[in-house]
Amino acid sequence: MTNVAFLGLGIMGAPMAVNLVEAGFNVVAWNRTIDKGIPVKEAGGTLAATPSEAVKDADYILSILDRGPVVREVFFDSGAINHMKDGAVFIDMASIPPKMAQEHAQLLKEKGVGHLDAPVSGGSLGAAAGSLAIMAGGEKSDFDRAEVEGIFKPMGRASYIGPAGSGQIAKLANQVMVAVNISGVAQALLLASAGGADPAKIPEALEGGHGDSRVLQEHGRRMIARDFRPGAPIRNFVKDLNTVLETAGDLKVRLPIVEAVRDVFQELYSQGLSMHDHSAFLLNLEELNAPVRLGTEENTVPE
Repeated sequence: MTNVAFLGLGIMGAPMAVNLVEAGFNVVAWNRTIDKGIPVKEAGGTLAATPSEAVKDADYILSILDRGPVVREVFFDSGAINHMKDGAVFIDMASIPPKMAQEHAQLLKEKGVGHLDAPVSGGSLGAAAGSLAIMAGGEKSDFDRAEVEGIFKPMGRASYIGPAGSGQIAKLANQVMVAVNISGVAQALLLASAGGADPAKIPEALEGGHGDSRVLQEHGRRMIARDFRPGAPIRNFVKDLNTVLETAGDLKVRLPIVEAVRDVFQELYSQGLSMHDHSAFLLNLEELNAPVRLGTEENTVPE
């Protein structure tokens, strides 16, 4: 049986780890707040007290932690890196800067351990359904081995993008598209509502057309229902958009629409809405257009 360590059991990590357990992998999981590991334990996994304990016998170490510095703290600074067995592969599924992913890959190579930067897209619904888009960068041999041994399959569909850091570049491209799309969906639905159309009919009417998208079908419906509980919280989206713009700056690329969307999310974050889903872009738009409002439902917000 393949041994898998899983670090980070938040709204994404817990269902991903459960899916691995249910697929037959021997999963030892760790999270700073141990209670978040209860679903993994109930599914048949094991909970470790420390990252080092989790990784010591693992063939694969999967991590989906909050951000780059947390990955560095939990896995590298804690000493867990020194407890990996030779030939193991560390698969970092967090969204971190490409340069940091490349640094981690080099550190692990010196230890005789493989590394894939493999961030995901699909939110908490995709994590639960095992339908995530997984974008992998690193040594092709490590990716091929993980594919053959079926590591990615319980979590979603994996694509090899290129050398170390490439997975993170692909994730940044994904976030650019999501940022532009989610702002467009919010504006379109508010316009439809102001014009007297039933906004709830828009996702159905546009399905299969050029304006259709998963953002419209999933986040557009969230906006219509005014359900802002997080599938993808604003705090993580702000972090990713800042990384997009920092990376674009390094590459001498200007992304003015992303800058504008980032500023809106930063304002919402500053207003205390950091844990709202990023469909809450709508709330800023409604503030600009008061008293125009999308629908009549009361807001459902994070607890």
